[in-house]
Amino acid sequence: MENGSSNKALKPMDSEQLREYGHRMVDFIADYYKTIETFPVLSQVQPGYLHNLLPDSAPEQPETLEQVLDDVKEKILPGVTHWQSPSFFAYYPANSSVAGFLGEMLSAALNIVGFSWVSSPAATELEMIVLDWFAKLLNLPEQFLSRGNGGGVIQGTASEAILVVMIAARDKVLRSLGKKALEKLVVYSSDQTHSSLLKACQIAGIHLENCRMLKTDSSTNYALRPESLQEAVSGDLEAGLIPFFLCGTVGTTSSTAVDPLAELGMIAKSNEMWFHVDAAYAGSACICPEYRQYIDGVETADSFNMNAHKWFLTNFDCSLLWVKDRCALTEALSTNPEFLKNKASQANLVVDYKDWQIPLGRRFRSLKLWMVLRLYGAETLKSYIRNHIKLAKDLEQLVSQDPNFEVVTPRIFSLVCFRIVPVDNDEKTCNNLNRSLLDAVNSSGKLFISHTTLSGKFVLRLAIGAPLTEEKHVMDAWKVIQEEASFLLASQVK
Repeated sequence: MENGSSNKALKPMDSEQLREYGHRMVDFIADYYKTIETFPVLSQVQPGYLHNLLPDSAPEQPETLEQVLDDVKEKILPGVTHWQSPSFFAYYPANSSVAGFLGEMLSAALNIVGFSWVSSPAATELEMIVLDWFAKLLNLPEQFLSRGNGGGVIQGTASEAILVVMIAARDKVLRSLGKKALEKLVVYSSDQTHSSLLKACQIAGIHLENCRMLKTDSSTNYALRPESLQEAVSGDLEAGLIPFFLCGTVGTTSSTAVDPLAELGMIAKSNEMWFHVDAAYAGSACICPEYRQYIDGVETADSFNMNAHKWFLTNFDCSLLWVKDRCALTEALSTNPEFLKNKASQANLVVDYKDWQIPLGRRFRSLKLWMVLRLYGAETLKSYIRNHIKLAKDLEQLVSQDPNFEVVTPRIFSLVCFRIVPVDNDEKTCNNLNRSLLDAVNSSGKLFISHTTLSGKFVLRLAIGAPLTEEKHVMDAWKVIQEEASFLLASQVK
C-alpha cells in the first residue's frame, strides 16, 4: 500500500517498493525525453509562480507517487528550463546520457560518503583509476598521474577546483614567507577568465585590488598576451608585491578564447607562480587528436581542470582536477580528527580525498564517468564531440553568408559568436537591436541562446552540445533567428 497508516513503522529501504516506484519513475523520465521537444526550451513562468501552486506546509500523511508525478508534470516542468532539449544553445552544454544517468542511479543507491579510503575503498580507488584513464585520453604529462606525486580528483564544479588550488598555492607561499605576506599576494588572468576566479580570491582572502584581470582584445581573439602578463608581473614586483597565482583558460566562457599556455607557463615558472589551467568546457574536445594542440603547454602547469559534466555525457556534477603535487593540496586542506583516524591512513598507504577538497563528505561520482567511458568508449565519445563541432562550423558558414549578420570572433570549438551588423557604425543602436533579438528568440520558446559582450559589443552566443541536437535543430534555430532579425530590421526602417 502506498498510503499506509500513520502508526505503521516506516521502512524506507523496501526493495519491492523501490522496484515498483523505480519502474514508474524510469517510464516517466523516458517519456519526458521522448517529448522534450514539445516544451518551451526556456521556461516562460513569472517569479514566484510556484508559491501559488503548492501548499504552505508539508503533508502530514503520505501521498501517492501518482500525485507527486502529476504535480511534477503540471507544476514543476513549466518552471524548468530544459537543458537537455536539442534546441538548448545557451551558456555551455550540461550533458546527460543513459550511461551517466545509470551511474548516477547506482551512486544514489549505494549512497556512500567517501571522505576517506576506509569509508569506501572502491570509491577512492575507482576515482584514481578513472582520472588516470582520462588523463591518458588527454595525453597529460605523467606528473598528473596517480602513480607519482600528483593525481586527479573529482570536484563538484570548476569553481571548487580553482578555489582548492588557489588555497594550496596561497598556503605554499605563506609557509615560506609568513602569514603577513597574505596582503601582498597577487593573482593574474585575462579579463575573459571565468568569474569563479574572483570568487575564489574573495574566499581565499586575496585582496581584490591584487587581482589583475588583464585586458584582451580582438587582435588575439581575446586570448591573454604574454607581454601583458610580463608587464603586470614586473610592475608588481617593483612595487614589493608577490605574484603567486596565474590562471590560463582554454575555451573562455564568452568566446572560447585559448590562452597561449606554453608562454604563460614560462613566465609563471620564472616567477615561482602556481599556474592553473581552466579548460572547463573545451577540455572534452582535447581528447580528439586534432584538438589536443589547444592544451599544448599544459606540461608547464601545476594544475589542470575540465568539466566532464559539460560536454562529456556525464551527468552534473563531475569536474575533473589534476595536480602535479598532491602534497600542496593535502598540506593546505587536511584535517585529522580522532574519529577519522584509521590504520591505512595513519600508515600513508592510501589517498584520502577529504584532504583534496573543501567539504569532508563526497559522493561516489566516479561511477558516472566510469560508466560513460565503458558504455560508450573513447572513439564514440570523440565522434560525438566532432559532430557538434561540425554543426557549429556549418552554422558559422551560414552566419557569414547572411549580409544582416557577422561572426564576431572566429569559431574554435562548438560555440558561434555573432550579431546583427551595425548600420553606419552606430554601435549603440546595434547593441540594442541585438538585445531585442535575444529577447525575441528566447521568448519564442523554440530555442534558448545566451549573450556576452566583447569590446563593448553585445554578442549572441549559440553553443552546440546538447545530447539530442541534430542538424535539423541547428537549422531550425538559425531560421528562427533570421526571421526575428528580419522583423526587427524592418521595424527599424519604419
